[in-house]
Amino acid sequence: MIAYLEGTPAATGDRWVVLEVNGIGYRVHVPEPGIREIAHAPGKVKLHTYMAVREDAITLYGFLHESELELFSVLISVSGIGPQIALNILSQISLEDFVLAILSGDEKSLTRISGIGPKSAQRLILELRDKMKKVQGAMAPALPGKRDAAVRDAASALVSLGFAETASYEAVKSAARELTSPSVQDIIKAALRLLKEAERR
Repeated sequence: MIAYLEGTPAATGDRWVVLEVNGIGYRVHVPEPGIREIAHAPGKVKLHTYMAVREDAITLYGFLHESELELFSVLISVSGIGPQIALNILSQISLEDFVLAILSGDEKSLTRISGIGPKSAQRLILELRDKMKKVQGAMAPALPGKRDAAVRDAASALVSLGFAETASYEAVKSAARELTSPSVQDIIKAALRLLKEAERR
């Protein structure tokens, strides 16, 4: 298993990059936002990778941020969602909009993604919501007073989508403190911004 590759981009295309590592060029499939970032990145690039092995092919998928790899792993665990559809999701919808679509049961937004039909959208909503419920109970002791429900749901959503528990809780609590009478969606949006800022540091 290749955990990550660090090298110099030799070529880029439609959702792929050839990363040269010690004289060897690895072709890695990368979401569109990552390709745009790589195109403007000077020097070496580090990609966190997932290797998909089939009888007829071995394919590498790469992500600039570990949180993207974690979300990718969550997505392909959903029945009927393979690596290519997961890559479409990460390429065609922002993380914020995806989280909100899952929480609100917005099938229409999900079916705009290539490869996602009504049944796949329903499956994503059902299975990811279920994961949110499973982690919900363990979080209660760490959550503040009156906003428990909204904070709990927001943190559950982030954890279920692959973000680390501690980082999710801290980001959610910080976001809730900065907002007046926030909804779950408001907290998630603010928390995602905080998590992205932390990754860039």
